[in-house]
Amino acid sequence: MSNAGSKSKLRVAIIGAGPAGLGVAIEFQKLPFVDLRIYEQARELREVGAGISIQRNTWRMLDALGVYDNIDPSTVFSAADGHSVQHRNGRTGELLQSSGQHDTPPRHKHARALRTVLQQALLKAVDKTNLRLSSRLVEIRELPNKALSLRFEDGHKDEVDLLIGADGVRSVVRQFSFPEHRISYTGTTAFRALVNANDILSIPNFPDAVTFWHGPTRWVYTCNLNRGIYEVTARTDLPETRETGFAPIIQEVLSKVGEVKKFPLFAGPRLSKVISHGSIALIGDASHPLSGAFGAGAGFALEDVYVLARAVQWAHERNLPISNALDLYDKVRSPHYKDMYDILDGFRRADTSIKGLTSFDEIVVANIQSKWTDDHHWLYHYDVQEVWRKAHEEEDARRVRETNDTKDVDVYSRL
Repeated sequence: MSNAGSKSKLRVAIIGAGPAGLGVAIEFQKLPFVDLRIYEQARELREVGAGISIQRNTWRMLDALGVYDNIDPSTVFSAADGHSVQHRNGRTGELLQSSGQHDTPPRHKHARALRTVLQQALLKAVDKTNLRLSSRLVEIRELPNKALSLRFEDGHKDEVDLLIGADGVRSVVRQFSFPEHRISYTGTTAFRALVNANDILSIPNFPDAVTFWHGPTRWVYTCNLNRGIYEVTARTDLPETRETGFAPIIQEVLSKVGEVKKFPLFAGPRLSKVISHGSIALIGDASHPLSGAFGAGAGFALEDVYVLARAVQWAHERNLPISNALDLYDKVRSPHYKDMYDILDGFRRADTSIKGLTSFDEIVVANIQSKWTDDHHWLYHYDVQEVWRKAHEEEDARRVRETNDTKDVDVYSRL
């Protein structure tokens, strides 16, 4: 690795070129002591899925990375009345809750867009000469000198000082780092469709909003993505939803749906750390293997990016090994993900508490009251920049104390 007195650069490989991988590439490009490569298994960079939420914390990170202005305002949808999301009874259509954003700066208010909008905004800022497509990682080996040897399916090889796993919920890097960790099918499948917006908005009394239409065990989600596109997502097979008691207005929405894409959802338990081997860092879905639990995966990934890049720079400026940078990164991000998993544990307890209810309406109300309150909105208001500032200042102060204590011991031993 390159430290203050060394001419060699820190060799860094990023595995994955989704939002997490592109974000970390943007930040590491700014570090002159880094030699960077980005590996992506796809033949071309294209986002899968449909829409994506750009939450308050995501906008803040786009500002921090310097790519906020790469998003054309005409490509995102923000509700005219300022709400971030509405929750309705899927049987009656009754509005049960509407989450406002009164304390959010206008430039950071919740928006929805096609996933490609965010992908292209990040890609625009990446030096593409560092990007290697059609590169599927198949082997990682730790060498005697603690560097990591990488082998790819096409025979390409690399040797790096820092490996960043940005390769999603099925991360190969995580599998190497934590071989006992397993992900599994959650039992839930998301069905997503993109529909002509005029077909949806022509439905009488249909709200042009970011809306969850709740049923007892399933929901349908509808949202404008601008540019004539509407998103329809369900946590069940769309045709089957017609038999679950949902209101005629939802049945009409579903009748407009043509092609549907199916996304089985996988997840795994919380990792005890998001680093390993003193030279591997996990970011994005690789670090917290969930499937859209809070609708802010891009924001969480870019928060990882922000902290990791600054931790590496912090260590470089102090002539410290890369393992110290990763320890500080983990100290900031692991507690955050523990808090997030604790919220999900609370959701599971809520599921148990409402098992005795049988009425469609009672179950819907109980679900919204227990899971869709403002209690976990701190996730979107979390100020990672301030958290990072405090963390590295505390670490610097701790190191100064340790140095002074060592000097005191040396002086005392000479007396």
